[in-house]
Amino acid sequence: MKFIAYNVRQDEQNYFEKWAKENAVPVKLVTEELTDENLPLAKGYNAVISFQTGVYPSDLFDKLASYGVKDISIRNVGVDNLDLASAKANKIAVTNVPAYSPNAIAEFSVATLLQLLRNQNIYRKRMAKNDYRWAPFVGKEIRALTIGLVGTGRIGKAALEIYRGFGAKVIAYDPYHDPKLEAQGLYVDTLEELVSQADVVTLHMPGSEGYLIDEALIKKMKPGAYIINTARGSLIDSKALLEALKAGRLGGAALDTYEYETPIFNHDLEDIGVKDELFNELVALDNVVMTPHIAFYTETAVENMVTIALDSAKAVLETGTAPTLVE
Repeated sequence: MKFIAYNVRQDEQNYFEKWAKENAVPVKLVTEELTDENLPLAKGYNAVISFQTGVYPSDLFDKLASYGVKDISIRNVGVDNLDLASAKANKIAVTNVPAYSPNAIAEFSVATLLQLLRNQNIYRKRMAKNDYRWAPFVGKEIRALTIGLVGTGRIGKAALEIYRGFGAKVIAYDPYHDPKLEAQGLYVDTLEELVSQADVVTLHMPGSEGYLIDEALIKKMKPGAYIINTARGSLIDSKALLEALKAGRLGGAALDTYEYETPIFNHDLEDIGVKDELFNELVALDNVVMTPHIAFYTETAVENMVTIALDSAKAVLETGTAPTLVE
């Protein structure tokens, strides 16, 4: 049994090496993300361990099957960028890491909201010019707001507990109701109902086909409301969001993920800059907090992502299944 891991960052390396030693399973580490060019490196390996929020090769599973690979274990949650039908047809198991650290993302989403509510962008810019005046940018307190949770899985529930600690009123929308939360009367029936009531709409759902938050839904949001997205960039129509922010219909947005982030996030673009004008306009706004998909990025989460992905691959090869198997 031997594995190959793609897109391995320096902060993951020790966890890979530790696991390989403890389990006596060789793991080849590749620093580049998985592409058509380096996919042949997987020849002769039993499983592929990958971390990739962008595009995979279109014939990924056809080629992996020809190489003898039996499993691909991804070190993140979302599988919307994988052709699961092709995986099944090629008899390749797919596993993910559904809960590497819900608290990491939940905490980060609340932290970015606090930056918006307390006008941190504006004050940082003022202080850079030695302007230390307060007015007129008075802040807001979380406990005075209605928080609309979109998605009540592990991350959504972790966020719920944090917001309750602040004393906020929380409502929720999810097509699949958690019985305990339903008994507490937290759910509203539709997403439209949630956005019409919430001062803050915070997204904790996987990616979907089409926008979850489109122009029509943005128009139904409360004037001055905030959007927090630490989930998937594809959930929000970025152009419609930009227009609503520029027009003053929304109070602000905290975006840890962006619709067209693949060529931007986790790359050093200091010398060439970002060529995406939509992104540049969003980042320039005082009421936008943009971060490069780092909500998950804690020591606990990184170790869990590596370890669970490797454990899952080993389980699939030894038993034919794993607790994290994606059906």
